[in-house]
Amino acid sequence: MDIDDLLAEVAVDSVPQETRDLQELTRYWVAERVAPEILPWPSDLMERVLGRIGRQIELVEDQTGNMDPTTNFKLIVIQTELERFKFLVRSFLRARLKKIDTHPLHILARHSASLTEAQPLLSPSEYQYLTSHQALLSSHYASSFLGQFPSALQKLDDTTGGISMVDKPDEDVAVFVRVLRDVGEVAVEGTDKRFDMKRGDVWVVRWSTVRGWVASGDLELI
Repeated sequence: MDIDDLLAEVAVDSVPQETRDLQELTRYWVAERVAPEILPWPSDLMERVLGRIGRQIELVEDQTGNMDPTTNFKLIVIQTELERFKFLVRSFLRARLKKIDTHPLHILARHSASLTEAQPLLSPSEYQYLTSHQALLSSHYASSFLGQFPSALQKLDDTTGGISMVDKPDEDVAVFVRVLRDVGEVAVEGTDKRFDMKRGDVWVVRWSTVRGWVASGDLELI
């Protein structure tokens, strides 16, 4: 660990938890909007953020109507901060729901595989939405046209002949990343391209190449 890492740790410890949560939520929001595939659900962060939003809403409701000018000014500050958190949470969830609607079967398979990991892909509410939405779609397709096909042709996730019917996001789309920790030499699969990723660098590279380093925190999407 070098002196920059030590100074960064000291700086983080001196920042209030609320400010750190806002910064972290902003990074997750940017990453979710940029990444071509859905990212793991940040359960600990969202639990803190949603709990804080609930407490601030209760405080605003309790203090509304107070004629004390000092209290009214505090409420304005609280409401301003509250709206900032609410905007980030709404936009973050919309980005995730859009991906769930676009690639439901692919995300369902990934979520099932992630249940053995420390950080599941979806939140319980997202999983409930995905399964309910997919059940409605399957029922609609079956009553509209699939019911007229032979049973062997009614599957929505068929992989017969080596061709999968499950739609997947484009994993080779280009993304912007910032290097938070030295990664070293990186090779782009399928090409002869190699480059050295050093702390502070900004690169445009395929998502499939940097996905693992983004997950480990060595890189961040921008």
